[in-house]
Amino acid sequence: MRGYGFSKFTPREIPKGGFDDLLKLFLELLNYTSGDAGEALTWMNELDKQYNITNDEYGMGDFIDELKQKGYLSEDNQNGEFNITAKTEQSIRQSALEEIFGKLKKSGKGNHRTPQSGQGDEKNSERREFQFGDSLDQIDMTQSIHNAQVNHGIGDFMMTERDLEVEEMDYKTLTSTVLMIDISHSMILYGEDRITPAKKVAMALAELIRTKYPKDTLDIVVFGNDAWPISLQDLPYLQVGPYHTNTYAGLELATDLLRRRKTHNKQIFMITDGKPTCLKEGTKYYKNSIGLDRKVVNKTLNMAAQCKRLKIPITTFMIARDPYLQQFVRKFTETNGGRAFYSSLTGLGEYIFEDYIKNRRKTVR
Repeated sequence: MRGYGFSKFTPREIPKGGFDDLLKLFLELLNYTSGDAGEALTWMNELDKQYNITNDEYGMGDFIDELKQKGYLSEDNQNGEFNITAKTEQSIRQSALEEIFGKLKKSGKGNHRTPQSGQGDEKNSERREFQFGDSLDQIDMTQSIHNAQVNHGIGDFMMTERDLEVEEMDYKTLTSTVLMIDISHSMILYGEDRITPAKKVAMALAELIRTKYPKDTLDIVVFGNDAWPISLQDLPYLQVGPYHTNTYAGLELATDLLRRRKTHNKQIFMITDGKPTCLKEGTKYYKNSIGLDRKVVNKTLNMAAQCKRLKIPITTFMIARDPYLQQFVRKFTETNGGRAFYSSLTGLGEYIFEDYIKNRRKTVR
């Protein structure tokens, strides 16, 4: 008998307060405490008092012991301080990747056209009708025969061009990316935490590249009064400082890092919420946080133009809504020939992931 059989659905009761559930909460809190395990556990105790996230069989003490047993937590025997391990750092990145990548919606067919023809590197999940010029290797014969049976019947079996179904293939390129993160003081002003979503996106993007595109490169640059590179292991501990915004220094360092890369495709992603307010002149800093200072703005625009000459597009993810700041970003984007997204904090990850994947992957038609 063909068809589906149905039975009564009995929902499974998810155990409350188990290790896996508490671990997800612990990893999320570490993003907000900048990797401070002791503070994250203190928050969990407070949440437990208010919401009863543990139970009589499994308490917070059991959870802490299991964190240590499974290698997520280490304890300093001298002062009793807890520290996260490399395993925890990787788990935070994986958690961020699952959260952001899981929200991406599949785009429609035909939005990645390219004039190039020929065989792609990898098959993807998309299917379409056969078109003149398609390679015979792309035809899914099993599905094509199935289509012919459905369309024409088994008794008078025949196959036409319209029955043929083609597997789309991806043409992939190696890409070097620098992700710039603004760590100026404004990233935590006005009661809005902007640095945590930025960190989470950086960790997720790094994990995506490490697992799915291992031949690509990702460098991470943070910029305040100055700019400096940070490693993947530094991300969970990243904090905002009492800094102004030296966008010029960040772009200068990002460009220097990309010059050393041998890949043909290079790009800069910049997450910022404010205007450039600072330059370094010798050993002194020139600062003006009141408005868009002509001296700072012009030098920043000159750097954007230099990136354009080097064929390095800059994609700016602006997490602020001030009209005069958006006007500056539009001028900056026009000078570089790049792109700009005016993103909310909740949509930042999806914007960056979609743009990254779109830039490095084109569908062969």
